[in-house]
Amino acid sequence: MVIYTRQKFISIMKLFQSISPSFKRAFGLIIILSLVTNAQAQNPNPSMEDISYAFGVLFAKNLQDQGLESISTSEMAEGLSSQMKGDARLTPEQANEIVGEFMQAKQMEASAGYDAECQSFLAENAEKSGIEITASGLQYKHETVGEGDSPTAASTVTVHYRGTLIDGTEFDSSYSRGEPISFPLGNVIAGWTEGLQLMKPGGKTTFFIPQNLAYGANPNPNGPIPPLAALVFEVELISVQ
Repeated sequence: MVIYTRQKFISIMKLFQSISPSFKRAFGLIIILSLVTNAQAQNPNPSMEDISYAFGVLFAKNLQDQGLESISTSEMAEGLSSQMKGDARLTPEQANEIVGEFMQAKQMEASAGYDAECQSFLAENAEKSGIEITASGLQYKHETVGEGDSPTAASTVTVHYRGTLIDGTEFDSSYSRGEPISFPLGNVIAGWTEGLQLMKPGGKTTFFIPQNLAYGANPNPNGPIPPLAALVFEVELISVQ
């Protein structure tokens, strides 16, 4: 078994932390799996040819996992070789920009079908009994009206909530955490800012939020919400300050 020294491990992690998010997505799996594979390999002295081949396999697998099935392997090999020799025709910054734009375009292409699915869901939901729709396209249904003064965009509210995708997949819930949450109403997604102003303390409402009033094309890249997702929130307004 090969044991990395603490200094070597720190050097590898500093390199990983210094690269941009798009390069982390492309190379992070390679670095991590290479460390694990190298440490667990039955052969304690793999040749550099074997290591280089393994890097290629892992890199290709990672690209396939991200939906990329076709690539010019000859050009990729040239880029790798020229960078290792120090005479690459692109700087790392230029390469990162090209890869970032390409991966974003691929993500948007993959998201187009889901966007259509979400729009179809909202169109069908709008026809259901009890659903009300605001001028912005926000859909809601009061389960319990509540009483008292509604919050404003400047209010701080305390709520319990459950958030799901249109297929019912839960991505967040204060109920699961066992305690409500308080926050300034002006600091959340537009669908929440608008929607909670339609509620009164003690009320319970279900909101059906179009992607343009939620996280749009740019949700947390490491989170559970896909780009262009319509969201469903069950909200209980506990208090307003």
